[in-house]
Amino acid sequence: MMKKNMGNTDRIVRVLIAIIVATLYFTEIISGTLGIVLLILSGVFVLTSLVSFCPIYAPFGIKTCALKKK
Repeated sequence: MMKKNMGNTDRIVRVLIAIIVATLYFTEIISGTLGIVLLILSGVFVLTSLVSFCPIYAPFGIKTCALKKK
């Protein structure tokens, strides 16, 4: 099971970036290969935000979520 390693701020920032990139792509400000790559990356941002887990953070032990108090 994947443990959450993303905090709310991280998740919100990723979704906002995805919205901006999608807007730029669909208004044809960015296009071509770069546009497609950025659009795919935006999809990954949204997906990781939904599950609160970033696979790139895991090997480095990065966690942006709040620590639970015991």
